Amino acid sequence: MTIDALAPFYPWTKALHLIAVIAWMAGLLYLPRLFVYHSQVPAGGAQSALFQTMERRLMRGIMNPAMIAVWLLGLTLVLTPGVIDWRAGWWHTKLLSVLVMSGVHGHLSAARRRFAADERPKTERYWRMVNEVPAVLMAIIVIMVIVKPF
Repeated sequence: MTIDALAPFYPWTKALHLIAVIAWMAGLLYLPRLFVYHSQVPAGGAQSALFQTMERRLMRGIMNPAMIAVWLLGLTLVLTPGVIDWRAGWWHTKLLSVLVMSGVHGHLSAARRRFAADERPKTERYWRMVNEVPAVLMAIIVIMVIVKPF
């Protein structure tokens, strides 16, 4: 199903979607790095409190609104006539990658709440590895959208 009335707004929708993706990705790449540093400081101290503030503001002020915008604008693009060839396979991979990215976001959100409670949910090494996941997913998504390999 497409909605013909969306077609004239396609360039704006696409531009706003890309801006939201950039903001979301910035947060997804930065928050695990903050967790790496947060894992290195003692719980309950001034440094821990500073990291908690930074993490909360990043999640609530940038990441959550950006993710919501990505999904709403992305769905709008999907409903715009001529944007998706439903017979092509690339969009399935892109959609799966975006779903996994949203799961990573949820995982980071839960971890942020645990850090806010002065818990250390995972090791520094774990957060270093998690820090790579959004970059890999981003590469897959960009290749699917630009190259459309299948």
